[in-house]
Amino acid sequence: MPGFDFILAELTEDPLSVNRATAAVEGDDAGAVVSFSGVVRNHDSGKAVNRLSYSAHPTAHQVLAELVEELVAEHSGMGVSAVRIWAAHRVGLLNVGDLALVCAVSAAHRGQAFSVCSEVVNRIKDRVPIWKEQFFEDGTVEWVGAGQDIATRPTSPNPEKGAS
Repeated sequence: MPGFDFILAELTEDPLSVNRATAAVEGDDAGAVVSFSGVVRNHDSGKAVNRLSYSAHPTAHQVLAELVEELVAEHSGMGVSAVRIWAAHRVGLLNVGDLALVCAVSAAHRGQAFSVCSEVVNRIKDRVPIWKEQFFEDGTVEWVGAGQDIATRPTSPNPEKGAS
């Protein structure tokens, strides 16, 4: 049946898999399967990053599902074959190299698959209330997300002593 199939939209503490995502959206009617992997990198703004921690607002699951459903509604009836969407974002502590966000989309043609995948990722980054806590090699920590950055602060094992 033509249209969009919303396969998965979730937040999880479990490791993500691009292979799992692409396998979930593949089909005989799909001439294109496009995936996106957001990977924890070892730097940001010229500073070395050791690890990240993602925190999500209690409504984040609902917002993620709704934005994928919105995309489905906006594009339904625009094609003659099925488009399938799989999207997941990690929460919790992640190390450099871990997958933080994975999205896979299948469609009959590459243009639509690329376009929909890009739109899903952009909407997740813009609208899902997830905050990123970056732990830098120099001992500072920075919170990023929810449309604004929270000031960088030094970390200290004992807050009363301050940063050393």
